[in-house]
Parts: sequence; structure tokens; C-alpha cells
Amino acid sequence: MVESSLNKQKVLIVDDTPENIQVLMETLKEDYAIVAAINGEKALKMAAAEPAPDIVLLDVMMPGMDGFEVCKKLKADDKTKDIPVIFITALTDAEDEAKGLALGAVDYLNKPFNPDLVKARIRNHLELKSYRDRLETLVKERTRELALTQAITIESLATLAEYRDPETGGHVKRTQNYVKALALKLKDHPRFCDELTDDTIEHLYRAAPLHDMGKVGVPDHILLKEGKLTDEEFEEMKMHVIYGRDALRITEQKLGKNSFLKFVREIASTHQEKWDGSGYPDGLKGDQIPISGRLMALADVYDALISKRPYKPPYPHEKAVQIITEGKGSHFDSDIVDAFIANESTFRNIALTFADFDEEREMLAPDGAHPAGGRPIEKILLVEDNEINLEIMQSQLLSAGYQVETAPNGKEALAKWEKGDYDVVLTDLEMPEMDGYALVAEIRKNSMGGSKTPIILAITASDFDLTEERARDLGFDGYLLKPLDLDALKRKLAGIPLSDNN
Repeated sequence: MVESSLNKQKVLIVDDTPENIQVLMETLKEDYAIVAAINGEKALKMAAAEPAPDIVLLDVMMPGMDGFEVCKKLKADDKTKDIPVIFITALTDAEDEAKGLALGAVDYLNKPFNPDLVKARIRNHLELKSYRDRLETLVKERTRELALTQAITIESLATLAEYRDPETGGHVKRTQNYVKALALKLKDHPRFCDELTDDTIEHLYRAAPLHDMGKVGVPDHILLKEGKLTDEEFEEMKMHVIYGRDALRITEQKLGKNSFLKFVREIASTHQEKWDGSGYPDGLKGDQIPISGRLMALADVYDALISKRPYKPPYPHEKAVQIITEGKGSHFDSDIVDAFIANESTFRNIALTFADFDEEREMLAPDGAHPAGGRPIEKILLVEDNEINLEIMQSQLLSAGYQVETAPNGKEALAKWEKGDYDVVLTDLEMPEMDGYALVAEIRKNSMGGSKTPIILAITASDFDLTEERARDLGFDGYLLKPLDLDALKRKLAGIPLSDNN
């Protein structure tokens, strides 16, 4: 009998008259689990409790907080706003009924109660709520699948460009992080604040890996040439921005206007334009160049400078900064160069994280060699509140042979850590309920005197000011930038010595 009552839908009755509550309980007790409150304050607490009621029958005329105020508060709270509210009242004034419906109530029941009508109204509204909940779940799942498909498609196209272009490798991961770092730095700048919204910055971050997608159309003898290109070959190489732009225009024609595709097309077709108008393909000048193309232009040039190429060694970070600075007002937007200079240490960190060659690491951080002798790694706890990022990173780690458990926030991660035995905790920083900073503090506190302390690495796509020193001060063993790079992770883990509190 207890088990069947747990499976019943829950009805909260709110009325200051015990006799009215008793009548409704007798009417509904066979079909529903009933809870009751005799005033508005108690009703709000019961509505917010777990499990939440499936529907609320709410008296209008009550001392203290009346039903209208209770309904207003229920609808203002994210935890209770979707619970259907049916007013129960002896009032017959149409204005009162209109007021209740305007506050978010779904129906009215008049006193004295007709039992059959009460049952029918409640059943209908609960069925409607169940249908709405199923539809909402379906929409969320379809949205998640679409976002995952988009993320994987972008990654696949960027990887395809990598296979054809010897100058990429970690290039796409570095440049997308450079672009986001610059955009975050400029989002409050008077010139850019209207354009660089949070949604726009996320679009730019996801679109950046496709900036060179048009290189798939460049012939191999040009794309793979190790020496200097002839004038004719360079003209053909320059066509990659046209190939990318035209392919994306065709896609837009088929799919309709889409803000994300717009940013991809802008980046692909304008990242070789220059502030003074001397770039290609259209010789755009100044603000004629979209902000997306201006950001990508600086990111692309910096990365070319610090990267090893078949025809050149990597430049030191300081030399790259000098060259970018010399291009202020000619090659690059001056304000974007200023943001780069203010963020140049962040660029160095990004470049180190996704460096392809030891020569690049040496030029970026000559004294930053990683010590050997890290611990064997088997079991990883991955903490990330974004479902798409979580699924992609989990797949990456599983494919590398790690055992992986996941948690969507710090609170659930801490509970899993207390019961499990993990070699590594990879945690996002900004999360609901408990963020990564609080999680690492709790783990460190609870590890004192224990047999084994896990390696804890921060993974972030937003805190570009995080450095190894600051990460260690916060309790982490280090940090990684998103998107997760398995080689960078393995290098990081190899440089962290075994720590068993001995």
C-alpha cells in the first residue's frame, strides 16, 4: 500500500478552513497522494519541497497572505512556476476570476464542491501537464542532439582541413581560444559592447575552427609545398577564402539565414583582410571588415608566428608580440591589438597548452620543461555542467582507454569522490550549485590524512587569466583549456609526481 501511494501524483490543498480540506481529501484520496497547508507561508514551503506537488488547489480568501499572493510567489519561483494552480473559492466575481488567471492559475473551482467536477478538472489539468512535460523533455533532447551534431560536424570539418593542410594540427584549437580570449577582453569596450554579446562570443568560439575550411579546394602541389610559393601559386592559395565563403553561401541558401553560419562565413571569407585595406579577397578597410574577421586575423597571424612550419622555425613569443604590435593600425584594428597586448600572457598559455612540437614549447617557455615520473592514471572523474561538452570529453577520454565517471556540478562530483577512488578529477570552473573552485577546496580539505590525493586539473574555456601558478594557489595541480586535448592532458599528467600523503 505504501509503494502504491508513492507512485500517486501529489496534490497540495491550501485552505484556512479545515472542513474544506477534509472534503477535498475525501474526494481525492483514492486517486492521489494528498498534502495540505492552512496558510500561504506553509504552502510555499511545501510546494518547494521534494518531491514537489503535481498540482495545487489554492483557496483565495485566507488571512495574512491570500491566494492571489501565494500564486504570484509560486509563479515567480523557478522551482514552482510550472506547477498548475487551481483556485478554490466562494467568490463569483468575474474580475476576481480574471485576476487569478492573469497571475497564472489554470482554472477555478467554486464552493461548495461538486466531487465529480473536482476529479474531472484535476485529472484534465494533470494530463495536460504530463503532456507538456513530455513535450518539453522531447524538445530538450532534440535540442541536445542538434547541438551535439553541430559540434561534432564542426570538429569533423576542421579535422578534414587539418588532414590536407600541414600548417594546422593544434592550430584550430589555439586560434579558437585566442579569438574567445580577445572577444572576452573587448566585450565591455564601447566600440564592441553592442556586438560582442555572450551568445556572439560563443558563436565566434565555435565558428573559428572553420576559418581555413576553403583550403580543401587548394591543389596539393601548392598546399603541401615546403618552399616559398611563386606569385601564381600564392594567388591560388589566396582562393581558399573564396572557396570557404562560396561553400557556406550555398549552405545558407539551403538552410536559410542562421546566425552561426553567418559568423562562420564571415570568418572564412574575411580573416585575410587588413585594417588598411591591403588584404584579400575584397580589400575591405577598417570597420568594413566584420569584427569576427578582425579578431581571427590577429589570432591567425600570432599563431603562424609562434608555430613551426616546414619553411621556418617557431618565433619566440616576445618576437610575435613585437610583430603584432608593429601591425597596429595597418594590418590590425588598433583596439584589438591593445586587447592582445593586455592579454599576451593568456596567448602564451593557450599556445603552450596546444603546442604541436617541442621546439614550439621551448620557444614559448624555455624553462617550462615538464618533469617525468607521473603516476599511472586509470580512473577519471569528469565534472562539467554543459551536456555537449561533457559528452564530447567523456568520449575522448574513453577512447584513450581511461575509466570515466561524470558529474554535472561540483556538489554531485563531491558526493561521487567521497564514495569512489579516482586518480584524476577534471573539473570545469563555472558551474551551478558548487563551482570548480569550491570543489577543489572541499576535496583538498577532506583528503587531509587520507591514503591518496587525486590529481585535480581545472578545465576552462572562460578563465583565460588562469596560469599554472594561480591554479596551484587555488588548490589545482594545473589547468587545461577547452576543447580538451588528449596529448596536452597526457603531458600534464606526466609532469605531476605521485602524491599519496606520505
